[in-house]
Amino acid sequence: VQLQASGGGLVQPGGSLRLSCVASGIVFRANTVYWYRQAPGKQRELVARITGGGLANYKDPVKGRFTVSRDDDRNTVYLQMNSLKPEDTAVYYCNTIIYATNYWGQGTLVTVSS
Repeated sequence: VQLQASGGGLVQPGGSLRLSCVASGIVFRANTVYWYRQAPGKQRELVARITGGGLANYKDPVKGRFTVSRDDDRNTVYLQMNSLKPEDTAVYYCNTIIYATNYWGQGTLVTVSS
């Protein structure tokens, strides 16, 4: 079972990035998938989630700027990040829980800086 997160990089404030989380060895369909982030010196925090039915929820700091979506045919969940701010700088992780087991992607670094 593996989750592969990608799409991070360096972007200027106000820019956009799209992160991807591809699952192998498991089927995302019907599972809630979470996006977390961990900024330097801070605890990992939940950013957004999407249920198996496609219902998305967001934490306040990213509401209106981030959009989570899923393509179950590709076994992939996306995090579209717009209007990025320096405080969005972090390593972003995807996560899902299957039969009480937590599966984490390896993380992808997003740096927002001019």
